[in-house]
Amino acid sequence: MATDPIAEGPRVLAEGVEIRPARVEEIEEMLPMVRAYCEFYETEPKDDGLREMMRTVIEDPSQGAIFIARDEGRAVGFAILDWKWSSLKAARIGYLQDLFVDPEVRGKGVADALIEVCAQRCRELGMPALQWLTAPDNHRAQRVYDRTGAQSETYLEYDLEL
Repeated sequence: MATDPIAEGPRVLAEGVEIRPARVEEIEEMLPMVRAYCEFYETEPKDDGLREMMRTVIEDPSQGAIFIARDEGRAVGFAILDWKWSSLKAARIGYLQDLFVDPEVRGKGVADALIEVCAQRCRELGMPALQWLTAPDNHRAQRVYDRTGAQSETYLEYDLEL
């Protein structure tokens, strides 16, 4: 798989929201949004671990990608991708690990645009699919995902704490 970083040029939405790859110097600004995402899913990872994850993914494109959404210069959303092998696709695929949009700007198409930027990055790398999961009761997110044309599956996810 290619490890060239995605072009640094901004991707602008009709609503004036810019979406582009996140930079290391933006980690502290993104941290409260990542924390809000974790709190939504009732988890409390350590900030140092979140910083390390973001720094690793930003600095090493072979690990994945992080995109940041900005509205009038203010960070309002993010998407974190990682890559995994899929035996069902016989290829590496993109996995949308995290997606968050500030409640103040929801409804402006930011989530849809973040997903499209992630899909585009996967296409650039020749990946055949982008996958993700959400909580069964996260109906607002499901409406966004349904709009993208993605299909949901009926599998259960298991998590073995180690």
